[in-house]
Amino acid sequence: MGSLRDLSQKKLGYFIHKCSSYSTTYVPENIQEDKSHDQSSRWSSNSNNPMQYLILKLQKVSIVKNITFGKYEKTHVCNLKKFKVYGGLHDENMIELLESGLKNNSTPETFELRHEVGGQPLPCRYIKIVPLQSWGPSFNFSIWFVELHGISDWNFVKPCIDWFNVYREREVIRHCLKHFRQMRYTNALEALAKETQVQLEDPHLTKLHEILVELGDFQGTEDFMSEAVSCGMFNNYIGQQEYIPEWILMHAPQHPDALSSVDAPAKELRPGMRGGHQMCLDPTSETIYLFGGWDGNQDLCDMWAYHIPTQQWKLVSPNTSVEGGPSARSCHKFCLDPERRQIFTLGRYLDVHFRSPPNLKSDFYLYDIESNSWTLITDDTGSMGGPQLIYDHQMCMDSERRTIYVFGGRVLTATIGVSEDRNPANVINSQDPVFSGLYSYHVPTNTWKMLWDDSAPGGPRIKSRVGHSMLFHPVCRKLFIFAGQRGKEYLNDFYTLDVDTQIVQAVCDWGVSGAGDGPASGFTQRATIDPDLNEIYVLSGLSKDKEKREESVQNSFWVYYIKKNQWSCIYRNENTGEQYWHIEPCPRFAHQLVYDRASKVHYLFGGNPGRTGLPKLRLDDFWRLRLCHPTPQQLDHTIKLMIRKHKFVELASKDRFAALEYLQTDLSDIIDHSNKDQTKEFQQLAAVLFQGSDSNGESDASDTPDCEQYRQRSHLFHKLGVFFPSGMTQPQSSLIDLIPL
Repeated sequence: MGSLRDLSQKKLGYFIHKCSSYSTTYVPENIQEDKSHDQSSRWSSNSNNPMQYLILKLQKVSIVKNITFGKYEKTHVCNLKKFKVYGGLHDENMIELLESGLKNNSTPETFELRHEVGGQPLPCRYIKIVPLQSWGPSFNFSIWFVELHGISDWNFVKPCIDWFNVYREREVIRHCLKHFRQMRYTNALEALAKETQVQLEDPHLTKLHEILVELGDFQGTEDFMSEAVSCGMFNNYIGQQEYIPEWILMHAPQHPDALSSVDAPAKELRPGMRGGHQMCLDPTSETIYLFGGWDGNQDLCDMWAYHIPTQQWKLVSPNTSVEGGPSARSCHKFCLDPERRQIFTLGRYLDVHFRSPPNLKSDFYLYDIESNSWTLITDDTGSMGGPQLIYDHQMCMDSERRTIYVFGGRVLTATIGVSEDRNPANVINSQDPVFSGLYSYHVPTNTWKMLWDDSAPGGPRIKSRVGHSMLFHPVCRKLFIFAGQRGKEYLNDFYTLDVDTQIVQAVCDWGVSGAGDGPASGFTQRATIDPDLNEIYVLSGLSKDKEKREESVQNSFWVYYIKKNQWSCIYRNENTGEQYWHIEPCPRFAHQLVYDRASKVHYLFGGNPGRTGLPKLRLDDFWRLRLCHPTPQQLDHTIKLMIRKHKFVELASKDRFAALEYLQTDLSDIIDHSNKDQTKEFQQLAAVLFQGSDSNGESDASDTPDCEQYRQRSHLFHKLGVFFPSGMTQPQSSLIDLIPL
């Protein structure tokens, strides 16, 4: 049996199995045909009260990987703003595969479904779509078209079904074992375990249950958990915790106006202040390359190299144009081929008075790191079928296929105003700005290809834009495209594009994610990707203040976990005063951020602080950002605190004087009294001594003291079980939905 990735996906046929209701002629069968121009070709529920649903029955049991929703050619109040998708082998027993929503437009959207359980492919015969909210709150739900893609090859699916049936039976037994132990049905527990040879959990957890729940040995529990921490058993848990950002100032500003409250060092050889510059990192030599930018008065054409091991800057070229390289520029883009150690640069911004036809050609350069030499690939990519002269675009490199992808950016004409790096307050807007589409450039054959633009038949699959982010994931071979600006519209969409199949999928809203809120919609945010960790990192820039309806410079750092489809904010720049600027970077936009994939470190340089009193001021400070997980020592402290708090509560129910002594000694010793939250919690614990029941107020009058202690220890046992790897733990109650009872 091959892997899911090895097998090609196909369109999956289906029938309408059931529906909650339908209105007049809007029958469920309408969703099987894609008639975007026909308003009546849809399923519409007869009510907007829960639970409305639509169940599809696949022609064959399949591994369903994607679902596509087609739409009417215009926005419609009945479009689904929120929905869920379930799947399974039986129409009465399905698990959740997706929770998301559709944008209220005419563009079809494709979503990846959860298609694995227990680490194996999940076979489905039924797909259930549950509308939760329409764009018009009081309107019924409508679905215009649904298409499913996945794998129906019986040679692949049949082993998945066999495995799943065994898995489901084992889970039923594990649920029974868990129930018997909770109810203290010892004989039934031992008999079922012996008969089936099914383990409830890993022996380590069974040992913990014996020490803690059966024996009530809290010191033994502490020792057991400390040993588990020290031997690395909880490293997986630590790796899944929120990052803690650590900013380190590598070089303070040299410009006297940039940091009035911090003494600037003597002038040294390193890049001056700028924004709209470009940076990339060569992993082979551990060197960051920086080129160009706008210093507040003029475009720059100097090239710099920062050697990470020695922490030294080197001026590679004071003027690249005299060495056969590009002229001074800003708002261009860099792209590195790490295997061949070549840097490509494309695009630039030109002020209106320089936009004569000869200057509006789009030059395209290559810098070879090994030979320290520039090559002009072409003086005009537009004449080769590539983009016109653009700025504020994005460019990514697929090193395996030696292909560069260029998306978005504004095409320079005589009517377009200033870019992201010039003063946004003085923007001269064009009546009809032209945005560039998606292009690919094949390096070996020196050929450009336009994949789509705004004039594409049926509309672009992803709307063109400026100031957005685009990243390439070399393992899953997808482009991630999100945010940006289009005219006065701040975009908050988030898409993936499979570069091999050209399939576009809507991931989630950028700032209104179905998987949890993400960064505010905006532009000039800087993004990096770690394909090993499947994480995307975003440092925000200029964003739209929803309350004041104006632009604001507010930096925050976000992590997008690709596998979880989840955003997490790990840092916000709330200390805006200059006295903090040597502790963390001041708010800025038009900055640059690069990522060292080997050492898991980011580097930040320059940008525009957006000072109204100093509109020409740009920054030249240089920062390092390391994202750290909690240490094993911190986790050990957290676990001990949990155990001792529980022991104190149990003591308080039996001997208040002994509990008071324990509170003042053992429990006080583990508290960090410099931590306000821990100190407050410690002080509140004293109130337990005067309560008639447990601290949670959960005790049942019918419980004997022994039963209550057993129940509370079991509760602590399950809390401690969170730290163990998922494969060692007990069955999850959510999976009971898989089991027909």
